[in-house]
Amino acid sequence: MKINTIGRPAGAPKVKPGQELKAALASCKTVLVALAVASALINVLYLSGSIYMLEVYDRVLTSRSIPTLIGLSVLVFVLFAFQGFLDLLRGRVLIRVARYIGASLSQRVFEMIPRLALMTRATGDGLQPMRDLDQIRAFLSSGGPVAFLDLPWMPFYVAICFAFHFWIGVTALGGAIIIVIITVLTDFMTREPQKAATEHGGRRQTLAEASRRNAEVLQAMGMRSRVAAIWGDVNSKFLDSYQRSSDVSSGFGAMSKVLRMMLQSAVLGVGAYLVIVQEASAGIIIASSILSGRALAPVDLAIANWKGFVSARQSWQRLSSLLSKLPAVDDQMELPKPVATVVVENISVMPPGDRRLVLQDASIKLDKGSALGVVGPSAGGKSSFVRALVGLWPAARGTVRLDGAALDQWPSEMLGRHIGYLPQSILCVPLVYKHSIIGVLELLDKEGEPSFSS
Repeated sequence: MKINTIGRPAGAPKVKPGQELKAALASCKTVLVALAVASALINVLYLSGSIYMLEVYDRVLTSRSIPTLIGLSVLVFVLFAFQGFLDLLRGRVLIRVARYIGASLSQRVFEMIPRLALMTRATGDGLQPMRDLDQIRAFLSSGGPVAFLDLPWMPFYVAICFAFHFWIGVTALGGAIIIVIITVLTDFMTREPQKAATEHGGRRQTLAEASRRNAEVLQAMGMRSRVAAIWGDVNSKFLDSYQRSSDVSSGFGAMSKVLRMMLQSAVLGVGAYLVIVQEASAGIIIASSILSGRALAPVDLAIANWKGFVSARQSWQRLSSLLSKLPAVDDQMELPKPVATVVVENISVMPPGDRRLVLQDASIKLDKGSALGVVGPSAGGKSSFVRALVGLWPAARGTVRLDGAALDQWPSEMLGRHIGYLPQSILCVPLVYKHSIIGVLELLDKEGEPSFSS
């Protein structure tokens, strides 16, 4: 599949900003329906063990028929094998759905990262959108979605328990209600700690990266211990939040497992009483116990994966919000190469995310062959003027024109071919330019001082 520069498949219909995640998931609609069908078959096949026990106790033991036992055993083994195949297939398909969603949005998210730094002056290391996409992909390829696909089948198992006997159904229903309450409490009590852990984790990563990048300054000015103390405080907050989230998830997970075992024992006890009073057969005891345990198994799995679900949900919300604020750049008409004039018409510049003007009503006109130097005190607006001149910061008012065309009429990729820009600090050099830069350095070394022309 061909992907263009904004991460949208070539020829694909345009998606409303902020809806890219939903659109990517909706494009897997057929696969998701197939997964739902596979989950339905798997949950029906889960009845195999219970029915086998019921038939063995009520039919085989009373008739003492070896051929019946062999026939039932072969049939249940075949059903178990088919169930295992469907379960394996469902897991593999979920992994591929997660990979597709990650691949279809990765270029769009990557394109958004530098725009986020320019347009919103985002704090931190700026890689949170990529981590959010990875978190969504990781959750979709985990066991969490399997649990949510199986959860709607809980009433089905409870209904079968009611079919065995009313009081067995009441016991199973009571246990199911308690487990659902635990699930809701897990969601409510892990939401804030998980959000805090994500925020503190991002700050910790940013501080560690800044320390690595400014190692010389920290060493020369004796600031390592001070920065280490700040990092330790942020790290402690991250660990505290992570511990609270983990404590809640693991605590409710353990409680859910214990309650599931208690429910199975309760169903067993109720079934034994019904057998004693001759209202049920012995096979119903085992079958209903297995069914009640199976009814609550998806809840156990959901609680075990709840922390990942909360993280993925928060990542989904953050990423959707950013995608809405930074819509994909539409293709623009290609303009002729600028060759004549640069005109700045009364521009005022305001840094993104700020409300104060750092440059007001600047105007210049440069014809072909002209040159201009801008001098002034520190924080006088020189860098801001240059950023507006090359289109990094949009002018709060006024216009910059190249050969009469405003900067916002130029596609950024094309504009960059005709404008040279060297920022105040260079943190990295793209590998693609490595050999060209080395060649220039070798040329300067051989010929001495370089010369500059306007």
